[in-house]
Amino acid sequence: MSETLKLAAEMRERAGKGASRAVRRTGRVPAVIYGAGAPAEPIHVEEKLLVKQLSSGHFMNSVVEITLGNGKAIRTLPRDVQFHPVTDRPIHVDFLRLSGDAVITVAVPVHFVDEDKSPGMKRGAVLNIVRHELQLDCASNAIPDQIDISLAGRDVGDSIHISAVTLPKGVVSHITDRDFTIATMVAPSALKSEDDAAAEVAAA
Repeated sequence: MSETLKLAAEMRERAGKGASRAVRRTGRVPAVIYGAGAPAEPIHVEEKLLVKQLSSGHFMNSVVEITLGNGKAIRTLPRDVQFHPVTDRPIHVDFLRLSGDAVITVAVPVHFVDEDKSPGMKRGAVLNIVRHELQLDCASNAIPDQIDISLAGRDVGDSIHISAVTLPKGVVSHITDRDFTIATMVAPSALKSEDDAAAEVAAA
């Protein structure tokens, strides 16, 4: 399960573009906590710590526990980060408030394993990844770090669909109307040339 990140925050007294610019000049980033049937709470967080967590690569899939100045702790899930178009610095963050073990939709990265057990990979096949992340529904306190997909037995021409993936208990695909493709195993040009030549010899 993804680790819970910690982020200290202070309440914002004023809203609006001018107030947000003033907050940013102090090295802070405006943000808002919303959802779970409660009023939105405008806050601001330390930019340096936010950037450090963003650089972890799994910020958007991690539960972030935000502690306010009054000691109140709120479990959230990052939903959107806006960046400055020139400096690429974060300028605003939206956090979704989580209640209990609420079921949420998250994007979880896929990780392919057992390459040494794949006949296709041994022949030099190329793994064409169609989806690098899966949209999954799971409890907010049980978000997977990644989904491992085995390549054992996979050969050139094979496709890996969501129906062939074993998901953790309590985790289901958010997309249920089709058996979508996650990856395909294709032959490299050299292997294609060899197969074409063999086919021509057989035909002759």
